[in-house]
Amino acid sequence: MDFKTRLQRIGCLVFVILFALAFTNAAMAQQKERTLEEIKTEAIKRAENGMYPLIGLDPADVKEAFAAIKTSDYDEWAAAFSAVADHYMAQAKAAEATDSAKASALYVKAWRLYSFGRWPVPASPGKQRAYAKALEAFLAHAKLMDPPLEVVRIPFEGSEIVGYLRLPKNAKGPVPLVIAISGLDSRKEDLSENFGAILPYGIGFIGLDSPGTGQSPIKASETAEREFSRVIDYLQTRPEVDKTRIGMDGQSFGAYWATKLAILEHARLKAVVAQSPPADATFQKDFVINKTLGNREYLFGLGPALMSIYEGAKTVDDLANIFPKMSLVSQGLLGKPMAPMLVIAGVLDTQVPISDAYLILSSGDVPKEAWINPQGGHLGRQVKVWPDPVIFRQVIIPYLVRKLDVGSNEATK
Repeated sequence: MDFKTRLQRIGCLVFVILFALAFTNAAMAQQKERTLEEIKTEAIKRAENGMYPLIGLDPADVKEAFAAIKTSDYDEWAAAFSAVADHYMAQAKAAEATDSAKASALYVKAWRLYSFGRWPVPASPGKQRAYAKALEAFLAHAKLMDPPLEVVRIPFEGSEIVGYLRLPKNAKGPVPLVIAISGLDSRKEDLSENFGAILPYGIGFIGLDSPGTGQSPIKASETAEREFSRVIDYLQTRPEVDKTRIGMDGQSFGAYWATKLAILEHARLKAVVAQSPPADATFQKDFVINKTLGNREYLFGLGPALMSIYEGAKTVDDLANIFPKMSLVSQGLLGKPMAPMLVIAGVLDTQVPISDAYLILSSGDVPKEAWINPQGGHLGRQVKVWPDPVIFRQVIIPYLVRKLDVGSNEATK
């Protein structure tokens, strides 16, 4: 064997070794999903600390449900949490005739437990039943609200968009309104419960499910934002709504749609809040493989949850092929005129890299505002310091009140 051939073979061997090492390193970089016992431990800790997705759940109720869960079967999970929720549901119905406030609080407990029973997505018959019960419990709670919650049904492409509309009490004339878009695993029910806090400021809201989730009529896609453009059309027909003061709020994947609409609907949106908005890096294949699958900031199942919102996404490869097309850079949108925005993010976010927030902040034609928590994770959260409700009350509401020009004569607080 001559020297040249020997050198070529050595070169091939080195390439094979380097390729194998690279593959091994990539596999090692991919995080593993929590085991069932790890999920139980982490979920109880989150319930005790008021952390998503167990905000508002009693740790004792969570422990009771987990005592009945012995395997990772989806239906077993749903049945265990639904059984605990059923007790509250029965108590709420019994109390409704004599004590509406108590009944409302009990319906909320039931709704939160049913909703966690279908979390992160209703991917089995049992989880679908839990989701149906969550809707029933929330709407029973909604009937006792003051001011009332209106379920609106907007015709859309042969189906309908279901939204929850609430307007401030005793409003004098048309009011500003916020379109609130849920994330991957939250729902319009969560948003509607939270956004009740904005009503005393003279601002209404409509809560909506993200494409591919909840009762949304369409799956996520490169053009699914058209669902929300239709909602803007609808709101402009409502005499109670000030057409010149429509805002938008999106969380996590909902913030993707909010950001996209800040561009495509900049003429009709007065202000947009985007909390941990995916824009470009989130959708790249290496991020999906190494950071999204098995992500531990997420309680469990981030990859499968993302697959569930797309038509035909059955494998990781499917998701990795679809995601790059969602990039706002690939779609040629960043750099175009935008509505005023508040971008909220955490530097330590492992679900949506902080680079996406910086990219949005440096794009467009108008100055933006930012709330970046250097110690924050997804949505800017920081345990016990900046939990979700505090960020909502101290950061999001003041921005919307200011940007939607709510005067003291409108606010009732």
